[in-house]
Amino acid sequence: MGARSKARKRAVDFLYEADLLGSDAVTLLASRVGSPDVPPVNDYTVTLVEGVTAHRARIDDLISEHAEGWTLQRMPAVDRAVLRIGLYELLWAADVPDAVAIDEAVELAKGLSTDDSPRFVNGVLGRIAVIADQLRAVL
Repeated sequence: MGARSKARKRAVDFLYEADLLGSDAVTLLASRVGSPDVPPVNDYTVTLVEGVTAHRARIDDLISEHAEGWTLQRMPAVDRAVLRIGLYELLWAADVPDAVAIDEAVELAKGLSTDDSPRFVNGVLGRIAVIADQLRAVL
């Protein structure tokens, strides 16, 4: 697993934990960075957690709009975290090609969630990728 893939996995961990605790992911992350009790936090993990948090309202709106038959609250918490990272990379991370953002999110879903999650994540992000250029133009 590459450094960025590991950073994505770690970002999912932070977003998932914050979601379950009902807390802010950046605050949770800040409490862990530099702590001797946890492994060092990669810079890209910080970028992802901060980016998702900064754009969370828009990200959640887009996920809700394109997750056919699912509300955000009904999704498994890990799927929400994976989708949020995938969508952040798709729309705001200029150095990540769209296909890579989607593939990485699908791989995270394969390793962390249900058997149906990879297909679900791929479907949601794939629908958004079709209109990604239009979305980026108005962000």
